[in-house]
Amino acid sequence: MTRRTEWAEPDGAGPERARSERPGPGRAGSRRAGPAGTEGGADSSRAEKEPPPQDPAERARAICLRLLTGQPRTRKQLADALKKREIPDEVAEEVLSRFEEVGLINDAAFADAWVESRHHGRGLARRALARELRTKGVESSVVDEAVGQLDSDQEEETARELVARKLRSTRGLDRDRRIRRLAGMLARKGYPEGMALRVVRQALEAEGEASDDLYETY
Repeated sequence: MTRRTEWAEPDGAGPERARSERPGPGRAGSRRAGPAGTEGGADSSRAEKEPPPQDPAERARAICLRLLTGQPRTRKQLADALKKREIPDEVAEEVLSRFEEVGLINDAAFADAWVESRHHGRGLARRALARELRTKGVESSVVDEAVGQLDSDQEEETARELVARKLRSTRGLDRDRRIRRLAGMLARKGYPEGMALRVVRQALEAEGEASDDLYETY
């Protein structure tokens, strides 16, 4: 016959005691001690993880790279952006000079591309292109070289194309108003007055519009 042995729990032990000693939610045993044995370590950890203030040169480089990612910029545009973000002048000068050395800033290339794009895309003449480039801080000598890519013949040909596209929308107006509207459109794009009137006169003559006194009526 097999003897059944019953195991006795030590005094005070048992499931009830084990449960009572197990740390539960909100009990002291569930708290994690912070640094140096203090409680509330989460707040201290967040404070330790906060990054130190960024070096001004690193900030300047990051700002310039971010701005140059979207589109080319002139040195003056980048300098203005750094000044607005309170980058010290000496740091900005150093960073911008370095960017020029490696070719990330090139005002001459910027001006050439600007002239090519704005003349063929918007029909702007040399005078208007030069004005835009100067507002972006490009030096006068660089501006002159860039707009010098356009000669008078090319500029006049573009003016003729602009008038030809606009001519139909002026039909039905009296002659004087057509002259003012077409020549005014060219003037706003930077074309000289003499060239604008000549191109308009020739366009109206080709259309059959009498234009003996176009110069006097404008």
